[in-house]
Amino acid sequence: MAAYAAEPQTQVLKAEVHPQYLTLDAVIEPVRAATVSAQTSGRIIKLNFDVNDKVPAGAALLEITSKEQGAGLEAAEAELAKAQAVNIEAQAQLKRVSELFPKGAVSRNSMDEAIARARSTEQAVTAAKAGLTRARESLNYTVVYAPFGGVLTARHVEVGETVNPGQPLLSGYGSEAMRAVFSLPQQWISAFRGNAKVELQLADGSKIDSDRIELFDFASAGGHSQRVRVALPEHAAVTPGSWAKVRFIKEMRSQLRIPKSALIVRNELNAVYLKQADTFVLTQVRLGQEQGDELTVLSGLAEGDEIALNAHQVTAR
Repeated sequence: MAAYAAEPQTQVLKAEVHPQYLTLDAVIEPVRAATVSAQTSGRIIKLNFDVNDKVPAGAALLEITSKEQGAGLEAAEAELAKAQAVNIEAQAQLKRVSELFPKGAVSRNSMDEAIARARSTEQAVTAAKAGLTRARESLNYTVVYAPFGGVLTARHVEVGETVNPGQPLLSGYGSEAMRAVFSLPQQWISAFRGNAKVELQLADGSKIDSDRIELFDFASAGGHSQRVRVALPEHAAVTPGSWAKVRFIKEMRSQLRIPKSALIVRNELNAVYLKQADTFVLTQVRLGQEQGDELTVLSGLAEGDEIALNAHQVTAR
């Protein structure tokens, strides 16, 4: 006795409102990046790290000769000691003159000179202390420390090279915090403002949702677009300079969607089986974006049409 294939299951199409997404290219960049420069002159005597090394915060990156700065510190200390000694003597002299002046033992001119000298020596002590502070800072500048932890990306000097204040030494970025940056065309700015979060698809295929979004308040002169920064979770597994895709809802639109199982592909033909009376007719469709397990229908079907849920059940009959 012959066996008959079961009647294919069908679905009556109904238009529903679905979000429409806009996808743009983004690039990953570090939140913190810096180039440290020399703050004193000297010769590089030691480099503790090289390009691509991971550097902890506060680590000594390199060392510069310190003989000149050390001699300057000793000279500043001697200058301060001298200024303090002169000031002590001037203050004592002022005290003696102040005691004798009311008795008429010294003249007004001597009193004025003692006051002026005491003030001058006080200012000399202040200036010497400032010079000592500068000398100590100059000595401290001979060791360059990492302002934050991260990865070195460039080395601008070599051991034995003489450097001057302001000369770049090393560049790097902080590896803890990253963000995605992209340009938003002006026609989508209003739509973008209505989004509480965006979706990022990284180079490895993983997806991240972020609600920490910063839209710049000005547009670029060349591209007439506005810059957008999207913060990523801390320690996200991303590499600066890599590409990503950012997606957000641009509008809500009524759409027809069909399950992937209803589609049959023959060469370049996309079609479904449309039920008409008691038969199924192969009907060509034009498809839009893929949304999970469903396909958006742009043309070929209308609301109320009944299609086979599994196209291969129809072809097997």
